[in-house]
Amino acid sequence: MGIPIPNSKLGLWLFLGTEIMFFTAFIGSYIVLRLGSNGWPTRYEDTHINVLLGGINTFVLIVSSYCVVVAHEAMAQKSFGRARNYLWVTTILAFLFLGIKGIEYKGKIDHDILPGRIPETSSQAMVKVADQLEELVRERFHVYTHAGVITAERPADILSIAPLVQALSSAQRPSAMTDSEFKGYQDASAADYELFQKWMNLKQHIVADVSLSMPALPADYLAKREALPEGERLPALKLEEVRQYLTDLKTSGPLAGLITARVFDPHPMVYGNIFASCYFIMTGFHAIHVIVGMILFGMVLKQGSSLNERWTDWVENSGLYWHFVDLVWIFLFPMLYII
Repeated sequence: MGIPIPNSKLGLWLFLGTEIMFFTAFIGSYIVLRLGSNGWPTRYEDTHINVLLGGINTFVLIVSSYCVVVAHEAMAQKSFGRARNYLWVTTILAFLFLGIKGIEYKGKIDHDILPGRIPETSSQAMVKVADQLEELVRERFHVYTHAGVITAERPADILSIAPLVQALSSAQRPSAMTDSEFKGYQDASAADYELFQKWMNLKQHIVADVSLSMPALPADYLAKREALPEGERLPALKLEEVRQYLTDLKTSGPLAGLITARVFDPHPMVYGNIFASCYFIMTGFHAIHVIVGMILFGMVLKQGSSLNERWTDWVENSGLYWHFVDLVWIFLFPMLYII
């Protein structure tokens, strides 16, 4: 009773206190992880952190905060039309912020910079190449089983589908398919089967952990290993070999373009998954707060020409919340983008 401010404003300040503790946990954890992780990813080629887009978003939020201040001033002066105009500008700038953030997120997704999907060692990077090739092989084989070109009891078993794809050039045309359609599948089958062989070869070398210059088929591999003098072993598979293997796939053959788009170059990134987790949880929760602020402004804009002085406290409190969202980003931008 002794505080000369509306209850709603006092309640909001108390709420913002909890929000400060909420983001302090994220920011503090990030600082500890960042300083305690020698070799934290910082290069753009690793993180795809776009400083320019982050800087533009910082400017967008600062301008939006100014517009909120002007909107509250207009409400106090009972210039409700002017207040609506500035709130519309704020909302449009919020959409712009989320749009730019969406572009950044798309860049991370396109390069598979996602928590739990980033290889941090050479062996993990090689396995990821094989896994992505397997996904591509499964998609290519699914085309045949889905269209009815190949009929199999277990269409998800690519090992049993592969011989059928290989034999497709001499197979009979399904009755429900035209000659030209079937000819298209036959023409594509050779490249798809070759892709399967390339994936299978790489997979066998990874499982055996043997150089690509050595045989990896079970019988040949065992014979080669038994012929070694006691105490010696076959040369292990190297990341550079897998890189060259993938480069050859991407520069030759009819599926080169598809492989280039779907299979990433093997590139281990130490602490990459912790980095991605921190980035998405901090910017993701901040984006949620931006959306909440947009909803608060939307409630005012919904009033249209009926907006009156009863909404003055609402606009002021929404503005306080929006300034907090802006302030959080002022901390996140240098920490995630610049340092």
